[in-house]
Amino acid sequence: MRVALQAVLTGRVAPLGEKGAASAIAKTPVQGPVAVGPLGLAGDEQADLRVHGGPEKAVHHYAFDHAAAWRGDLPGLPDLLERPGAFGENFSTHGLTEHHVCVGDLWWVGSALLQVSQARQPCFKLNLRFGVPDMARRVPVSGHTGWYYRVIEPGVVAAGDGLERVERPHLDWPLSRLLHHFYVDRLDAAALRAIAGLAPLTESWRALAARRLASGAVED
Repeated sequence: MRVALQAVLTGRVAPLGEKGAASAIAKTPVQGPVAVGPLGLAGDEQADLRVHGGPEKAVHHYAFDHAAAWRGDLPGLPDLLERPGAFGENFSTHGLTEHHVCVGDLWWVGSALLQVSQARQPCFKLNLRFGVPDMARRVPVSGHTGWYYRVIEPGVVAAGDGLERVERPHLDWPLSRLLHHFYVDRLDAAALRAIAGLAPLTESWRALAARRLASGAVED
């Protein structure tokens, strides 16, 4: 499978919302090549490194395919959703969604080799970004979360580059299925057991599945 990068985006930490929370969610397109290393794109920042960024969340990819649905749900926000970057993503594409991407997929993007590590679990800053109090809840429930990559081989990317999938170790685990079991059918024991054993999935997601399996309850 091969698609093209519609946009490559980076952002700097800046005040967000009425109280000026520090955030780099407002990202803008970069013209020309951008280096990609173990911690993400050159020139990109994260405000709170406890929960954002790091090797398991080096690059965030969001499908521009979802923009039309969000415009329908949030008719007061047409400008934010008319172009890539609304969700703080680094990569924007058309034709590649959570239904097409599986846990552990390996992709060549430009000259970098990236691996799908997890879906996105948004924080409260998405509420501030959109001015919608429950936006961070709407996103995972919708299944339109986007996903993260870890960097296997550093390289250089640019808008217009192709993304080419070169390996798929878990074809039975598209992100749409993963999200279904984390946010909809949340106590399916067989699914949780399988998720806990998905080696390419970020350890915190595997641990959460294992805790649910052990406790028989969904965390608060």
